[in-house]
Amino acid sequence: MIDLRTLREDPDRLRASQRARGEDDSVVETLLDLDERRRGALSRFETLRAEQKSVGKSVSRASGDEKAALLGRAKDLAAQVRSAEAEAEKLGAELEDLLYTVPNVVEEGTPPGGEDDYVVIEEVGEKPAFDFAPKDHLELGELLGAIDIERGAKVSGSRFFFLKGAGARLQLGLLNMAMQQAIEAGFVPMIPPVLVKPESMKGTGFLGAHASEVYHLAEDDLFLVGTSEVPMAAYHADEILDASALPYRYAGWSSCFRREAGSYGKDTRGIIRVHQFDKVEMFSYCRPEDAREEHRRLLDWERQMLAKAELPYRIIDTAAGDLGTSAARKFDCEAWVPTQGRYREVTSTSNCTDFQARRLAVRFRDPGGGTRPVATLNGTLATTRWIVAILENHQRADGSVVVPVALRPYVGLDVLEPVK
Repeated sequence: MIDLRTLREDPDRLRASQRARGEDDSVVETLLDLDERRRGALSRFETLRAEQKSVGKSVSRASGDEKAALLGRAKDLAAQVRSAEAEAEKLGAELEDLLYTVPNVVEEGTPPGGEDDYVVIEEVGEKPAFDFAPKDHLELGELLGAIDIERGAKVSGSRFFFLKGAGARLQLGLLNMAMQQAIEAGFVPMIPPVLVKPESMKGTGFLGAHASEVYHLAEDDLFLVGTSEVPMAAYHADEILDASALPYRYAGWSSCFRREAGSYGKDTRGIIRVHQFDKVEMFSYCRPEDAREEHRRLLDWERQMLAKAELPYRIIDTAAGDLGTSAARKFDCEAWVPTQGRYREVTSTSNCTDFQARRLAVRFRDPGGGTRPVATLNGTLATTRWIVAILENHQRADGSVVVPVALRPYVGLDVLEPVK
């Protein structure tokens, strides 16, 4: 949620952010109008309430006609107080509802535009040159007995799959390596719940424009998370954190669920765009003034994982219109997929500034007095989709796949061999 005080002081900043995202900037005027009317109603309520208290005290000291007049005035004031309070509450609810629809203010330097307007920051690693026709990840996965799409569809429907044998070992090894790296970097390992309450999902910004992508269990009014960012962000909801201990860093391992609404016909082959996958996610709470530096740290930890997986990749600065509701800035790491001849996203890291913390009431006590919202950031260390890039980039002509050196102790194999 954006900060109303900042909005009042610098409305042009939100206007520019909305335009960069491709959103309607007239919402700024509506917010300012609602805020002014709400504050006016609150002021009227407080003035009338003060007069009501004063008249109430006078009644006890009066008698005769004076007392009757004061009682009449007290009755009239009581009605006005109720009316002013109701008006303030109504305008406050309208203002809050509108605030929940407004995305975070983008960070200065973020490219404007939509999905295709990203800026490439750098390309890392050498793309493989094969002296044979490379197989795609699904063909390799079937040869290795690692991926079973057909039975996934039989059991659960489209966009579901089984990882088995070498595939299961590869995923477990990859995620274990990611978790070990996170622990060595000082993150607290966490296995969070994957069902959350509506306030947790709403607080992290996933029930607005992204509501159609979320699985909802109506009978229980719980949501399946699409990322462990959600439970980790809500973990400290309604708490005041120890300022001297910031940043708080957690690494969550969870299964993730996405409906993939609106993706009909996209990436239907293989395991690139699926309904269920596993992921190790970094999550950080820090001071707002430290958030940009923390964002770069998360990106560097992602670089380390990509180096261990020996994958050629590029980093892009995501355009404002493709940031999602909560992010002020986002960097994506995209691994090279040889059979597609292009890069595909495998990790991302987002700086959500104090946007989520305001919604979830996560604060720290400022040494100068009072409390302030923290900043929250997230970044993916490894996920199921990495299997696509690992299989394709490290394949050999006979269908075997060389396991990256750093990953071998976690997988227990140097080479994944086709099943007989």
